[in-house]
Amino acid sequence: MPRDTLTREQIVQTAIQLLDEEGLDGLNMRGLGKRLGAVATAVYWHVKNKDDLIVLAADQVWGEIELPDLATVDWRSAATRMATGLHAMFSRHPWLVQAFGSYLFYGEGKARYDEHCLAVYEAGGFDDAAADRAAATVFTFVLGNVLGTSAMVSLTRRLSRNGKNAEEAIADTMTKATEVAMRFPRLRARLDAPIATEYAGAPEQTFEYGLRVLLDGLEAERAASATPAAERV
Repeated sequence: MPRDTLTREQIVQTAIQLLDEEGLDGLNMRGLGKRLGAVATAVYWHVKNKDDLIVLAADQVWGEIELPDLATVDWRSAATRMATGLHAMFSRHPWLVQAFGSYLFYGEGKARYDEHCLAVYEAGGFDDAAADRAAATVFTFVLGNVLGTSAMVSLTRRLSRNGKNAEEAIADTMTKATEVAMRFPRLRARLDAPIATEYAGAPEQTFEYGLRVLLDGLEAERAASATPAAERV
């Protein structure tokens, strides 16, 4: 495809597909050009370099998150939807979670999400500083919660590229980890339970539980700060 028929939108969308399939290490301009039916130099007419392309791709996927209408839902419901949507987006694009350690992200897609987050907490009665803290705390919780899934995707790809059977290698490691865990009474009790999860596996509904508890805490703090000191005595 000649450079004059390529568009930045085509390049970014194809880059997202490649990142979803191959991860950060699998993205390079030559491979991207091949997918687009163009030479790599044609891609450079639209994006500066790989780093620029990753930032553009990241900002595009931020736009996938649905922003709830604050005129129709309460702030708790809105905050839950936003956090759940963010978690789902990170799960669809695990490369973005990995990229947070190496890239500074910005753009209209991310700004749109951040702006609405602040509006959600302001609607809940949080002042400017409290809204900033609440939004940042929930974001950090979501990012940390999805980190394990992202790391597993990255590990599986790395093992496969090194010629190993990723499934067998992970299973072997988990067996060894379980043997070590069995030496510790609390871990052993859970592993011996009738309905035991594999060692290091998160219990069901961990994300939902953690988000609910986190929002409970934020709401309680907001209510306490709004109560006059005399009434708190």
